[in-house]
Amino acid sequence: MIAVVDYGVGNLFSLMSSLRYLGLNCIVTNKEEDLLRAEKIILPGVGAFGDAAAKLKESGLWDTVIESAHKKPLLGICLGMQLLFEKSFEHGEYEGLKLISGMVMPLSADIHPSLKVPHMGWNRLEIVKDDPIFKYFENGEWVYYVHSYYAKDCRDGILGISEYDVKVPGLVRSSTGLIYGMQFHPEKSGDAGLRLLKAFSEIE
Repeated sequence: MIAVVDYGVGNLFSLMSSLRYLGLNCIVTNKEEDLLRAEKIILPGVGAFGDAAAKLKESGLWDTVIESAHKKPLLGICLGMQLLFEKSFEHGEYEGLKLISGMVMPLSADIHPSLKVPHMGWNRLEIVKDDPIFKYFENGEWVYYVHSYYAKDCRDGILGISEYDVKVPGLVRSSTGLIYGMQFHPEKSGDAGLRLLKAFSEIE
């Protein structure tokens, strides 16, 4: 069973629709016992890092997510991926879950002023390191992004990148191999996104 963490900062309908389309056993939950008994966990998220971190702590699931991530596969999506890192500098400085090495920084500081922020739309995902998450995915397929901040100083964990004047880490993995992050939205990335979710569901 896949537990999708509901802590008040995600639009979960599209994600749950994608998981159910794949025929996966999944629930949306804000209960610690569900995360502990789940085989895999997905941490979604939209909005601001500081607010999301505060709400995850208020939900009582912050420590449970950390504990579970060392025992079973976990996938962070968009802001959920950013929460996996050590720290974010989005409208201040905030501590992350510290499950993956790296920082979350503003795109606007590193890209040409003519480019729009948020980075919104379809980009090719270039595979830079082979991994089981790419079991059903071909190099250069298109995925869908909506974000204004991106991960830096995480080179060792990068599995896939997309170009937006800078190399945006699109798909990352922790050194343990159990914790994954997708900056793009697989649930909005058509068939390619579905295949990535399917591959995650098969990781043990």
